[in-house]
Amino acid sequence: MEQILVIEDDPAIRDLLRRGLAYEGYKVVVTSDGPSGLTAARDNPPDIVILDWMMPGMDGLEVCRRLRTVSNVPILMLTAKDAIADRVLGLESGADDYLVKPFAFQELLARIHALLRRVAPSSKPEILRYSDLVLDTGTRLAKRADRTFELTAKEYDLLEYLMRNPRQVLTREQILDRVWGYDFGGESNVLEVYIRYLRQKTEANAEARLIHTVRSVGYVLREE
Repeated sequence: MEQILVIEDDPAIRDLLRRGLAYEGYKVVVTSDGPSGLTAARDNPPDIVILDWMMPGMDGLEVCRRLRTVSNVPILMLTAKDAIADRVLGLESGADDYLVKPFAFQELLARIHALLRRVAPSSKPEILRYSDLVLDTGTRLAKRADRTFELTAKEYDLLEYLMRNPRQVLTREQILDRVWGYDFGGESNVLEVYIRYLRQKTEANAEARLIHTVRSVGYVLREE
């Protein structure tokens, strides 16, 4: 049984999530603020976190950043902020998905299912290789030369998609549809943000760039 940690300060939403998710068969742990949520995540690591952005004291962005320093658990952020810039800010803090309040419970369930599918262990782990870059689909760890590094859930999805399509120019629309499942809008730079994250990790020791920008089109994994 998957465990979901809910960090939400609104009692009505908190109770809705607790009852609704329990009815769907999940084990649900609820907390009402950032510090107690971090403690719960540390003491009993969940399979997914549903995190409110607008909380007094330590807000959801800070909770997300702190979780990301110790865990790659999928994080679904809830907020009333619906501007594209806010969505990007939430994703930049380390969230894997973003849902605007008020939301339909069925859509929340669909997002949860999608996130859990992405992190579920593969029945047949593979080792993907391109140049000196290696991605283990079983452990979800990446390696370049002798250096191993961890990926967040979304970074992993993006790198896996690129490595399964080497030397192919992938459009922004193709990548957004495959990795995020929906478009963040023409002016959103969420993809560019995650490309930057991957470049920072794959080029941390000044290695040659493998993820290249194709201007006005998208990205391609190739050697120089």
